[in-house]
Amino acid sequence: MRKIRARLPGFRSNWQGRLTSIERYVLTRTLRAVAGALAVIAAVIMLIDFVEISRDIGGRVDVSAIGLIGLMLMKSPGVILQLLPFVFLFGVLAAFIGLNRRSELIAMRAAGVSAWRFIFPAAGAAFVIGILTVTALNPFASWLDGQYQRSSAALLETRPGANTEPSAVWLRQGDGRTQVVIRAQARDAESSLLRNVSMFVYATGDDGRRAFQRRIEAETARLVPGAWELTNAREAAAGEQAVTYATLSIRSNLTLDKAFEGYEPPRSTPFWRLPGLISTIESAGFSATQYRLRLQELLATPLMFAAMSVLAAAFSLRLMRLGDMPLMVVSAVGLGFVFYFVSALMRALGESEVLPPFAAAWIPPLLVVLSAFTLLCYTEDG
Repeated sequence: MRKIRARLPGFRSNWQGRLTSIERYVLTRTLRAVAGALAVIAAVIMLIDFVEISRDIGGRVDVSAIGLIGLMLMKSPGVILQLLPFVFLFGVLAAFIGLNRRSELIAMRAAGVSAWRFIFPAAGAAFVIGILTVTALNPFASWLDGQYQRSSAALLETRPGANTEPSAVWLRQGDGRTQVVIRAQARDAESSLLRNVSMFVYATGDDGRRAFQRRIEAETARLVPGAWELTNAREAAAGEQAVTYATLSIRSNLTLDKAFEGYEPPRSTPFWRLPGLISTIESAGFSATQYRLRLQELLATPLMFAAMSVLAAAFSLRLMRLGDMPLMVVSAVGLGFVFYFVSALMRALGESEVLPPFAAAWIPPLLVVLSAFTLLCYTEDG
């Protein structure tokens, strides 16, 4: 065992779980470059968002500059998190090109240090940052995005000429046997009373298909624990004579605090709420494909960060004296954008249910991993 340790450079540090001084140095330079890339990309995104918000909202509503900045700060974090793979691509690329330009990579490799040793600490750090992004930053950014959606909607509703007429209310409830689609002409916000209500009841067969069963018209409907209480109701089933009721009770699994909230869009849903929300949506008869896809994309985020770091490092290992470094940089950036468009394509296929959410979310990072390791093996081991 001691002979094996002596033959493998860095075995002792890796075995004991500590980084050598070289690995710490490369990791520090990498993290600094990633932080610089994050600052640049975040500044660009916030500037673009500020201009867009000023045009879309500020052009229609009288909002102060402080208010526009507040809206920008609520919207930008979610966009920044979406572009974090490019932050690692640009940051790691800049860090390793800097090490290469100062001949530090040449000195490390001449001392017998393998490229795998000083690349994998950076990839490991990217993986850890990916976990923190999913578990901590994503819930905060999702909450801010939800605040932005509500704040912008409230501002637009108060603008002169806005449509103040009550809009129709659509609800849906269901279980494994029946699905009920509810439409109301108006809703009393204080008492949650629905007026001019139509209920369309569907029966779910053993094969999962739904067949129309009956329709119920009511003057009012009030949600009480466990049921809808209807007044002046009229029920009609296919091929049967309509029946009228002074009052009618329809069983419901909705609650007052959830019935009228609606479902948050996938991007505004925090990571920790996605599993429960998926179960709720599917139990109500809706398709939760987009939410499942969002959950799988978040789970694949740490792998994507690490893969982008390895890919950027592999493109920057070519010796400066051999030339073609600008071509390698352009190739790395171009390949990063190719993977971005592949991710967008996989997302579209997943949302349209052409691909399962798991495959649509994990194919792009796996492609990046395979490409990065192939290039790194070719560059390092020939």
